[in-house]
Amino acid sequence: MPRPRFQPSEDQRQFVKSLAAFGVLQEQIARRLGIRSLKTLRRHFRKELDWGALEANLNVTKTLYKMATSGEHPGASMFWMKSRCGWNDRPNFNPFPGPPPPFIVGKEEGGPNHDPA
Repeated sequence: MPRPRFQPSEDQRQFVKSLAAFGVLQEQIARRLGIRSLKTLRRHFRKELDWGALEANLNVTKTLYKMATSGEHPGASMFWMKSRCGWNDRPNFNPFPGPPPPFIVGKEEGGPNHDPA
């Protein structure tokens, strides 16, 4: 006798969306729902898997943006500038601004060991 076809409930859809938003691996989500195949999980919950993580990232980004632009959270502003604008804590110091000068070795005439012969 074949196994009964899986029919997801609305509660399961919301649960999968929440777990995806929290970053839980799809293998773990499938195991929690009692689904043996990732293919089955993806077939029935594709939208929830995709949108859960996207909406979580969107919410965190909105919060960070509000914190960074409020002026009350300088750490959030610094994080935003470093991650989005390429800022860093180190000065842009180049100890060699150009190619080094040519290395010239010359022989001096005269000196303490000079033999005029």
